[in-house]
Amino acid sequence: MSLDVQGLEVQDLRVLLDGRPVVDGVSFDVPDGARVGLIGESGSGKSLTALALLGLLPEGATVSGSVRWHGQELIGMPDRALAELRGDEIGIVFQEPRTALNPIRTVGRQIAESIRIHERIGRREAAARAIEEAARVHLPDPEQIVRRYPHQLSGGQRQRVAIAMALACRPRLLIADEPTTALDVTIQADILELLNGLVERDGMSLIFITHDLAVLSQVATDAVVLEDGHVVEQGPLSRLLTAPASPVTRGLLRDATATLWKPGGRA
Repeated sequence: MSLDVQGLEVQDLRVLLDGRPVVDGVSFDVPDGARVGLIGESGSGKSLTALALLGLLPEGATVSGSVRWHGQELIGMPDRALAELRGDEIGIVFQEPRTALNPIRTVGRQIAESIRIHERIGRREAAARAIEEAARVHLPDPEQIVRRYPHQLSGGQRQRVAIAMALACRPRLLIADEPTTALDVTIQADILELLNGLVERDGMSLIFITHDLAVLSQVATDAVVLEDGHVVEQGPLSRLLTAPASPVTRGLLRDATATLWKPGGRA
């Protein structure tokens, strides 16, 4: 591979969990500025694939293959170097912000800490930046909301805080792991609109992980379909929506269509 690759290259990624293969030979590219979805049912390996990219796999997991970010190999990279990369070059937003946010620290302090870790600025400047970042993700009354604790916020507001933390240092790639699954339909739409706007404004690449093809169609242009840790289909999302080649994709399309047209759906 060339050392001047512009983006993320994943080749033959394999993850064993307690000796059992859970991701098996996954390959895909995310060029700079691209919006790629990892989609599949629960247990398909999509979230473990994302965690493997940044060295966040659970205890007992082993990884092999290649993950190159702008020509730099991430697999085998020392933990300290990976920690510096996370948040600075690559941001990640998890499905449930309750697990990502510290319940005993104000949300402003948590946003500020993510900035201080990577930008080496003082507390006062970081606190001011936290207010700016809260405003950027459209949190109401940012000067006041940064003083609150996670339990004092709604689910949608907590997810906005998590997004602010992930994007505070303007990463070049955002990994969003089912960020709307725990939210109701109206809040889902708001979060998707927010992510779309921020990704476009900052010129970021995006990896969006979901089981919902209808959701993915709102944020991605390409998709990688997973089943049992294998890639079963990948390509432009427009083709997958109109001429799916695999039974898995056809099933996801049926589910998305049913969701769109049921009472209370998105149609």
